[in-house]
Order: sequence, then C-alpha cells, then structure tokens
Amino acid sequence: MCEKVGFIHIIVPESRFRLTQGGEAITHYRFNTGVADHSFCKVCGVKSFYRPRSNPDGWSVNARCLDDPDSLAIVVEPFDGRNWEVHAAALAHLSREPG
Repeated sequence: MCEKVGFIHIIVPESRFRLTQGGEAITHYRFNTGVADHSFCKVCGVKSFYRPRSNPDGWSVNARCLDDPDSLAIVVEPFDGRNWEVHAAALAHLSREPG
C-alpha cells in the first residue's frame, strides 16, 4: 500500500514525536491485531503519521507531510514493505530511545 500512496516512513521513538497542532482534525482506527494506531485527517483523509505494528513503541511519520523535509538528514533505505513481517526485526532499532 505504501508504494501506491507514496508514504515515506520516518520511524521515531515516542519521546521524539510531538503533534504541535491540528490534533482536533485527526481521527483514528485500528483493525486486525489492534496494535497499529492508524491516524487520518478528518478533512482530507491524509495519513501523515501512525503508530506502526512493527514499532509499537514509536511513530511512523510520512516525510511527504513535513513542511520542510529537506531540513532533515533523511536517509531512505529500501525495505520490503510487502513482506514486512518477515523483516520487521530490522526495524526495531528505529523506535528505540537515543543514547
């Protein structure tokens, strides 16, 4: 699905994620295992961030939704999202607290 919608995941630890505005326009849903918290804009339907099942201790932010993604040192690493469960362990370190 991500390749179809162009979601570029930036996985961050819980402590490094802060929604500074627009929370009232966000709606959530969970399905299947209920672990992932999918959040969407109530107005336009864009999924700008969510709590992924692969990293339930962090958040996945869509780089395409950031105001100035070029100001960040984003390194895009290829990942087999279609078969993510087989490779999920390779993502675990991304939501760990720094330090």
